[in-house]
This record gives sequence, C-alpha cells and structure tokens, in this order.
Amino acid sequence: MVDLYSMPGMAAGYATARPPVHPEVIALVREDLRFTTPLDRGLDVGCGAGLSTKALQLIARDCVGIDPSEAMIRCCGAVAPGASFRVGRAESLPVPARSMDIITAAGSLNYADLGLFYAEAARVLAGSGVVVVYDFSAGRSFRGSGDLDGWFEEFMHRYPPPPSFGNEVNPGILHDCGPGLRLSHHREFEVGLEMAPAAYLNYALTETNVAYAVQNGTPQAGIRSWCEATLAPVFRASPREVLFRGYFACLTRS
Repeated sequence: MVDLYSMPGMAAGYATARPPVHPEVIALVREDLRFTTPLDRGLDVGCGAGLSTKALQLIARDCVGIDPSEAMIRCCGAVAPGASFRVGRAESLPVPARSMDIITAAGSLNYADLGLFYAEAARVLAGSGVVVVYDFSAGRSFRGSGDLDGWFEEFMHRYPPPPSFGNEVNPGILHDCGPGLRLSHHREFEVGLEMAPAAYLNYALTETNVAYAVQNGTPQAGIRSWCEATLAPVFRASPREVLFRGYFACLTRS
C-alpha cells in the first residue's frame, strides 16, 4: 500500500483543514504538569504538517519536529514558523543525548516500534524532562445529539478505513515502557470545538479512509459531493460543537 500520508493533497489538507485540537490538549498538559514558565527545548515526534509542533511552541521555546513523510515536512514551516523540522523516525531520533526537556508524540506511535522509541526517548530526554504521548479520536459527535455519530458511521461504511493501519497505543500499553522510563500520569479528555459545515466537510476529507478510497480509484470529487450533500441536513447550515475525545500520558525517567 502506498503511504497515505504522502499522497497528493494529504499534507496540504492536514496543514489547512484539521481543527485546532492540539493546543487544547497542550493546555491540559500544562495545567496538569503545572508548567508556569516555558521549557527550553521540545521535540515533536511524528509532527505531520506541523500542527502539533505549533501547539508545543506554547510550552517550549525551541522546538524541533520530525516526521517520516517528506511531503508533510514541506508544509511545516508555514504552519509553525520558528520551529525547525527534519525527516526522521521515532526509532532513531536525530537529536543529541539529554537535549530535550519535553518530547511529544501525537497519534504517531501507532506506526512505530515502541521498544526502540522508548530507548531513544530515554536517551534524548533531559534529567527532569517528560515524554507526553497523546491521541484523540476523529470528531464524530455533537454534544447532546447522535446526528453526527450516525453520519460518521455511514461515512466509514461507505469509505472503509485501510486494513491494519497502525497498532493500538493507550496508557495501559504505555505502562510497560521498559527500563529508563515510567508512566507517571495519564488522563482522558473531551475537547469541544465549534465547526461550521464547510470546515467540517474539509476536515472529514483529510481522514485516511478518504485517502484510501482515492488510492483505490474512487474520485475525490465524488466523495466530496456525497459528504457535502449528506452533511447538510446534519449541520442545518449552522456551526455546531464537535467533540474530540482522547487521552494523554506522561512518561518520566525511572
């Protein structure tokens, strides 16, 4: 299977159409870990188009983002000015030992060898530093209504996600992080963001099930047309609060 994240338009879609969930998560992390002043150095592992790195800049002065997709990296500079970016993988972090005060990984470790990542994170983490692993599900629910849930279920049925796309990562799995690190804290969260119908449509088209359908010959224009027509009665021409549910987990030196 072709790398879905390197398909034409995928990186641009991530850069321009993904809702701003990352800053909300980082605000929760800052609150829970009681960060009162910015950290010096931060590393964002699996930065995608740079949205998670931009959020990391809220709590770290000097940020580096890495991602295995060159197409994603090319979009990062415009999304998170002031950060530096390079192609790289979680299993071989391209930064010096004990150089990072915080490492974030947002929905990226599903595609990594966790054992190798843990060893690399322990290598590059400063003595009092923290690894923050977080992820959140697709925005598929309205508060107090099942309308969007029903639409999203049909969306996934009509355009199925790719098979075996990534591995499960959650606080229970992160608890067994091997020598050098320990799970010190974790929390579930729910973030609500108001989204207009057009914004939600553009966001939905960045989901990997759409890229997978296009890769297998379904015209993108046809998918857009179906989504636009079926979302209209769901949103009723008005912005709605869309819910994103997830977790974050903090690893520190053992």
